[in-house]
Amino acid sequence: MKYALLAVAMGLAATFAAPSHARDASQRWTPAEAKAWYAKQQWPLGSNYLPANAINQLEMWQADTFDPARIDQEFGWAQQAGMTTMRVFLHDLLWQQDAAGFKKRIDSFLTIANKHGIKPIFVLFDSCWDPEPKLGPQHPPIPGVHNSGWVQSPGVAMTDPSQYPRLEQYVKDIVGSFAKDQRILAWDVWNEPDNPGGGNYDAREPKDKEGHVAKLLPQVFAWARSAAPVQPLTSGVWHHDDWSDPAKLNAVERTQIEQSDVISFHDYSWPETFAGRVKQLQTYGRPLICTEYMARGNGSTIDGILPIAKKADVGMVNWGFVVGKSQTNMPWDSWQRPYTMAPPTLWFHDLFHADGKPYRQREIDILRSLSHAPRGVVPADALSYPLSAGATSR
Repeated sequence: MKYALLAVAMGLAATFAAPSHARDASQRWTPAEAKAWYAKQQWPLGSNYLPANAINQLEMWQADTFDPARIDQEFGWAQQAGMTTMRVFLHDLLWQQDAAGFKKRIDSFLTIANKHGIKPIFVLFDSCWDPEPKLGPQHPPIPGVHNSGWVQSPGVAMTDPSQYPRLEQYVKDIVGSFAKDQRILAWDVWNEPDNPGGGNYDAREPKDKEGHVAKLLPQVFAWARSAAPVQPLTSGVWHHDDWSDPAKLNAVERTQIEQSDVISFHDYSWPETFAGRVKQLQTYGRPLICTEYMARGNGSTIDGILPIAKKADVGMVNWGFVVGKSQTNMPWDSWQRPYTMAPPTLWFHDLFHADGKPYRQREIDILRSLSHAPRGVVPADALSYPLSAGATSR
């Protein structure tokens, strides 16, 4: 009898862990299914990840420059900081070049991540920075400039419908190959889809980019969902003032909100703005993950934002883990005013120096304290700086 009961229990657990198995694969998870999944996860806490020795997602993943030893070392720092996830960008050109090799490297990456207790969020497409990605050796960083080598996916290829079958096969093969892999937390199908690009790439940006994305994004969700992944799908809203009213959303945002199993969003603002964003999105009744935050010069900091998120049980992924070739310690305005004479007074993003030394130990202490506390609990030592026993007033 006990074995029969055990089998029943395991079957029920599998049902909640993989809601997509018990339903039409084309259907979005219900709010109840999303909440049941979220309750079984560790509180999502991590960074958007790029190794210090890679300038972009192509250099991170290409066979000649993929560096498991470096990733293992850096994930050791993440584990010590209490992190449970990393948001990691993939690229369609890597699959087109060598699908089997790319998937083998993804599997190696997941083995390293699992060793350190980290379940990545994989990003399939991205609309930020250079719209004309090219395989092979990547150019060196532009001195003093933030994220000077990052590339879009698919970039300008989105304007060519003849490319859609290739993009469809990329999504279906990558998601399908890892659809049952419990080492993965979630699939972020498209980062900031309607972002106009940024940097100095305006002349090279696709014309009517938002229109192309509005047409393609629902298809990307459908392609990914057709693989019946046990992990949720999402795409994060990131601009405009009010996300609570569907009538105020543009076509891209409506797709993001209406197709995401769990709601994700970006916010680089002051704590009061972040708290308002959370309230807006809580109206949809689904788990929330902020997949980009922390821009110290903008008022978005570990100290100010993270305790609010932990109390509200919002997963949190800051931009930037380790300073390196991406140079995201430089602020966004470095594209107009490169920091070539001296580094910025305040790091914009990133938590660690390239040798593993924290930029600011207090931030790592807060991460660790909040990560180790129960869901929704904010320990006193994470909320305010504890005075030492020797501190006295004067």
